[in-house]
Parts: sequence; C-alpha cells; structure tokens
Amino acid sequence: MLIFNKKSELSAFLSPLIKQKKSIGFVPTMGALHQGHLSLLKNSLSENNVTVMSIFVNPTQFNNAEDLDKYPRTLERDVQIMQDLSNNIIVYAPEVTDIYEGNTVSENFNYDGLENQMEGKHRPGHFDGVGTIVKRLFEIVQPNKAYFGEKDFQQLQIVKKLVSKYKIPVDVIGCPIHRETNGLAMSSRNERLSETARKNAAIIYQTLNLAKEIFKTNSAEQTIKFVEKEFEKYPEFELEYFEIADEATLLPVSEKESNKKYRGFIAIFIENIRLIDNISLN
Repeated sequence: MLIFNKKSELSAFLSPLIKQKKSIGFVPTMGALHQGHLSLLKNSLSENNVTVMSIFVNPTQFNNAEDLDKYPRTLERDVQIMQDLSNNIIVYAPEVTDIYEGNTVSENFNYDGLENQMEGKHRPGHFDGVGTIVKRLFEIVQPNKAYFGEKDFQQLQIVKKLVSKYKIPVDVIGCPIHRETNGLAMSSRNERLSETARKNAAIIYQTLNLAKEIFKTNSAEQTIKFVEKEFEKYPEFELEYFEIADEATLLPVSEKESNKKYRGFIAIFIENIRLIDNISLN
C-alpha cells in the first residue's frame, strides 16, 4: 500500500497512469474509517483500475472549533483497516499546509440555493469549506469517479452541483447509508459516543421510519410535528431540526406532489455530539 503526504508526490505517481487512461476511483474521507467508508472503497476497487482514498480532517468545513479539535484522528488504525481490505489502495494523507499552502480559508461558492437549506442554515460557511476541499482534491487526484455516502445527502447534492457548475470531469456516485446493527447511521462521530448513548441513538432511525409511514397519509407539517413530539419524550436528545425536502432542490415541502421525490433530514445532539441522518420518504 502506497501512502503519500504531499500532493506533488501523489500527482507525480498518478500522472503516467492518467496518460495511460487508467480509470481512477476516489474516496475522499476525514478518516476514522468504518464499514460505510469500506463500502465506498469496495465500489471503487470493483469499478476502477486505480483507487485513491484521502484522509484529511478539513478545517475549513468546521464552524465549531471544539468539534474540529475533538474529531477522531486514527491514521494508523485506518491504514491497517484498508490493508485488511486490499493492498491496491493509494492513500493521500496530507498536512493542512500541503492542501492550503499557508492560507487556510475557504473559497466562496454558489450552489444555486442548495447551500442555504438544513446544514447550511445551521453551520454557516460549512459548504464553502466542503466545496473548497473537494475541488482541490479533484484537481490533485483527477479521478474518473468519486464516491460519497448518502448519509450526507445534502453534501452529495452539493458536490454534484459543484462538478456541474465548474465542469469538473468526474462522475459523482452516491452510495447507500451503512448502519450499525441497531440502525444508527455509521459515522466517525459515533466513536465519541458512550456505549449507552450509542445504544439509545437507535431511536433516531426508528423515528425516521415512523415518519416515513406517517408521511404516506399526512402532510409534511404534520409529520414534522410528530417527530418533534417524539423527541420530547427523550430528554437526553436535543433535536436541532427535522425537515422534509425535495430531493432535487432540497427546498422544504409545503404540499406533496406525486411526481417528486422527498426525503426526511434530521440533525440531533446526544452527549453534545451532533449526529445527522436521512431517509427517503417515497
């Protein structure tokens, strides 16, 4: 397994492969790998000649300094997990200076309004940071395909918009959410939960499934009120938002239309750790 810490060295390695028209699959991550990440890697390994995974905790997409400081960094463990899967993975694990060259600030992006909903409302500047790092990584790796999990569904739509608006020649592929046995969406942040909280967090997905059933015969507003009332039963949870949005535009739903796809999005705190999840409502 090859590990690169400098973009110049990674580019020098990939350049002849790109000239040979080898297909490059790319999985960008912030590390603390779990089965969800490995499923993205498996897809890339099966569909491409070369697979690159980046491990980089990107400072510009954190609007909370404490969250950035506490984000798990487990590079040695991550490398071992990847080696157990395949030796044919190229790892790019740069320092902040290699990516930002002493100017650790975000570019500004317009995603045609996708950035103003949900996570964008609650995490100012977050999607400027996401766009900045994804665009730079695409420029460094020059992949044919890039793989993103649907747990961050809004981010997936934003990356697709970024690629479209900037005419970046990469196929962005969304992959299904991987869940723990109790239904909790796999996330690197789950590692920070106590055993009790991790067990109790099963309520998030249980409630999303109930919301899906209720939405079949009720309005978006009624479904949202149901979810809010459900979490009032559990004082250990702090519901930041539950929203029902059009999958394409991410705009909140007022009245249901038969030809549109809808998704429920949730953000919630437990033990002061922020978790997100979503579910298709169609």
